[in-house]
Formats: sequence, C-alpha cells, structure tokens
Amino acid sequence: MVTLVNLRAYWRFLVVVRQFSPLILAYWRDRKRFLLFGRGREVDTATQRERADALLDILLTLGPTFIKLGQLLSTRPDVLPPAYIDVLEGLQDDVPPADWTESKPVLEDELGPVEETFDDFDTESISGASLGQVYTARYEGEDVAVKVRRPGIEELVEADLRAIRWSLPIVKRFIGGGRAFSIENLSDEFAKTIREEMDYRREREMLEEIKANFAGDDRIRIPDVYEAASGPRVLTMEYIGGTKISRVDELDAAGLDRTAIAKTLQEVYLQMIIADGVFHADPHPGNLAVDGEGAVIFYDFGMSGRVDPFVQEKIVEFYVAVARQDTDAILDTLISMGTLSPEVDRDVMGEVMELAIADARGEEIEQYRVNQIIEQVESTIYEFPLRLPRNLALVLRVATVVEGVCVTLDPEFDFIATATDYLEAEGYYEQTAREIAEDAGRQLQRTTESLFTVPPKVDAFLDRTNRGDLHVDVTIQDESRVLDKLAMRIAYSVLLAVGVLSATILYSFADEWRIAAVVLLLAAPLAVALYRSFRRKRRTLPGNPQFTRQGMRDRREE
Repeated sequence: MVTLVNLRAYWRFLVVVRQFSPLILAYWRDRKRFLLFGRGREVDTATQRERADALLDILLTLGPTFIKLGQLLSTRPDVLPPAYIDVLEGLQDDVPPADWTESKPVLEDELGPVEETFDDFDTESISGASLGQVYTARYEGEDVAVKVRRPGIEELVEADLRAIRWSLPIVKRFIGGGRAFSIENLSDEFAKTIREEMDYRREREMLEEIKANFAGDDRIRIPDVYEAASGPRVLTMEYIGGTKISRVDELDAAGLDRTAIAKTLQEVYLQMIIADGVFHADPHPGNLAVDGEGAVIFYDFGMSGRVDPFVQEKIVEFYVAVARQDTDAILDTLISMGTLSPEVDRDVMGEVMELAIADARGEEIEQYRVNQIIEQVESTIYEFPLRLPRNLALVLRVATVVEGVCVTLDPEFDFIATATDYLEAEGYYEQTAREIAEDAGRQLQRTTESLFTVPPKVDAFLDRTNRGDLHVDVTIQDESRVLDKLAMRIAYSVLLAVGVLSATILYSFADEWRIAAVVLLLAAPLAVALYRSFRRKRRTLPGNPQFTRQGMRDRREE
C-alpha cells in the first residue's frame, strides 16, 4: 500500500541517490582501473580530504537526518578512512530553528495551552538543532529551559530511514565484504539511535541517572527536570547559565583556574565510563559551560550511552597499559575489545604505538596524548575492518573530544597523568597492573611448559605406535582433478572404441556404409574430446621445475 510516508521516502531516495552519485562513481572508479574491470588504484590523502569535504556538503544539504548520520559516521573508523573522520568530527548540529507558530502546536499537544502551563514564555529560541530547539521560560517561579521537538521531524526521519535502507544494496555493492557488514550494522544502529534521541522521555531518564551518580559532587552541575512539564516531545529543565567552556578569555577574566576545570572534566568522564557505566556522549563545547565557581555545567543528554562491565574492564586495562608504556598489553586489550583484528601484525602495530607515544611525549616520559594513539588505532581498524560496537565507538569519540576540550583549556594538560591519578585514587591502577603482570606470568609459564612437554596428540600417537595399534587413513588430495580427468579419458576411449568397432562391423559384414558413416560421425566428437583432454594436460599440468631435465641436470651438478 502506497502511503504518504512511502511517497516521501521514494522522493527522498531519489534525492539521496542523486546527491551521492558522484561519490559512488568515484569510489567505483577507484576500485576498477577501467570501467568494469582491472585492479583498483591508490587514493592519496589529499583526494580523500576533497571527497570528505564533498560528503560533508552533501550531508548538510540533505538536512537533519543526514547531519545526525554524519555525526555517527565520525565515530566509526571501521567504516570510513581517517581523512573522512577528521572532516566529519567538525560537523555541528546547528540548524536554523523552526518558526514559533510551527513549534507552538507541538508544545501545546504535549502540555496544553502555553499560557496555562508556564508563568512566562519567550517565543524566541536560544538554540536550534536538527531534532529540536530550546526556549527559555518561567515555570512555578523558576527559570527553565524548554526543549521542543522540531515540527514534522518524525515523518522526515522515518522517510529518510527508509531511503537509507533502500540505498543499502547500492552502497554494499561498491564496498568490500567486511565493510559491507559494518555498513549494514551502522544503518540499524543509526535508526535505533535517532529514534531514541527523538524520545525526550529517554533523555530525561539518562539525565536523572547520571545526575544521581554525581549527587553531592559540587564540581559539576546537571539541570533538574520538571517531569510534570515534560513528555515524549517536550523536556522542561532547570535553566543554568554559564560561560561556554571554550571561551578561555572570559574564563580568565572571571579568575577561574582552567587547568582545574580540565582536570574536573576529565575525571568526571572517567567516572561516567569506568565506574558508572552510563555517560554523556556529546561533550562538544556547545554542550559544556562553567559557572562562577568553576563547576562544569552539562547540557543536552540526548546522545548518551552505556558501557557494559567487560568494556569497562578493558578500558581500565588500556589506560594502565598506556601509562606503563606496555605496548603488548595495549595490543592485547585492543584485540580483546574487538577494535583490532587478531591477525594484525603485532610487530608493526607495536612500533606504531611506540612512535605515537614517543612523538607525543617529547623528552618527558609522561607527556603524551591518548588521542594520538587512538588515531593510529583508528587507521588500523579501517585496514582490518571489524564490527565496532556502538558504545565503544562513542567512548573512542568522547575520549578524543574531551581531550581536545581539555587542551583548549590548558595546552599543557596531561591527559594520561590525570587518568593515572584517578585510577590510583580509586584503586584501579594497582589491581589492574597486578592482573596484567599475573597474565604475563601465566603466559610465560605455559610457554615454558610447552618447551618440555610432549603435546597430548603426539603422546597419544607414540603410545598407540608402541602398542601396535596404529591405523593410518590415507586421503588423496586431488586438487587438480587428475583422477576425474583420467576417468573421463577412459570413458571417451571406451565409447570411441565401441563406435569405431560398430562402424567397422556394419561396413564389413552388412554392407551398410551409410549407417557406418553415421556411427563414425557420432563418434568423432568423442575423438576430439579425447584429443583435447590430452592437449589440456600439457597446458594446465606443467612439470614441476625440479623434475624437468634441466632441473635434474642442475641437481646432479650440485
């Protein structure tokens, strides 16, 4: 049945295909040196950067859904090369707000007449985003921020999600098998994520859970939520004003310690990810501010994530391994999390890790940036694509963005030293370092035992040989199908012999030369097939060089 959503989806599908066609054709051209055949060609970083800029323009042109898709793609180094990730990381969710006459019906459908719900309401929005916009108001005598879902966004998103789903077969056709799996996984993940982000009830639940985890911590501030004035499409929160965290001149003018602010931000995110398992996943400067006392204010919990205990444990191991400069432990952790292929060249990756650490730290052992290591890892993830879990991708992105904000606050900020201090204070460092050492000891013990112990299968083989109870099953590996070809030649020969013999008998004893001629004609294809089978042998089964005359002569001379 053709519905309005389907019609809109059909139209959006055509628009999407038209917009992406130049990039698709360019990618196809890279994979095939000629139009339909030939080997692929290498694409340099400058070309990738140009195409990434083109992709950014396309996403902005296609509107809110695709802006969100671009933000998600920026967290997926298993899908896009590093040059694309660099460009998309700067994609801001900044869309002109809808007119108040369009937003008012959404608000009143949820809460009733604006005049009856709020003491006062400013109809000029203070910020606009792809999925919603924020207004200021007074509610029960308090200043509040009211987040309202963008009018008509549900229908647009659903149409775009269908268009994306219909585009998948086209996209998968032009990319490799391993990355095709990541693309399909990404599509499902994106549909789930954007629907969750449009549901303000979920945002309220995540905000309240994170706020409860920091109850009594005066280093940060998270707004209170007014549940009676909130719903699936409207979220009313305490309004907390502050200085945008990236405005360092204003922070200096207020006499605030920027290094302390950076340390607070880093420690808060470490607690969210490592200890609590639920975190604010969109820490760009537009969602972070600082109050007059130096406390960090968090806004917009629409993009939030959870971390399961296994990933939490591995993240701790990663930080400890980086602090100890233990490249083997770093690689083991990344492999166990699924961010690196087990088949990766450990020697090469170990050198990459060492160079990244050495480059970033300079002369000081403890001065280095974890995001430089992450960038190297992301490049390797693209070369050895695996399925990167969504929340782990969010953690990687959060770590990079937070580190960037901290460096903006303090160019000399030591990310790893802060992380190490936190892990030591919370008791993670000593325990994890001990576990890493114990694992290394157990591995060394297993290696030593294997040097002096006969493997179980070899031991069983020797025992059965000694008892005279050894049976050997021989399987012929006929990779070149020699036996099949031999059987076909025998069949051709027998049938050809029967045909020739029959023709001879008919001609000699029955004087039926016409019938004999027909029989010979029928047997002729068998003769041709038999002849060709021997010719094919000469072409496809060449002698092994070591058994040719020249090879034997060379061996005798040796």
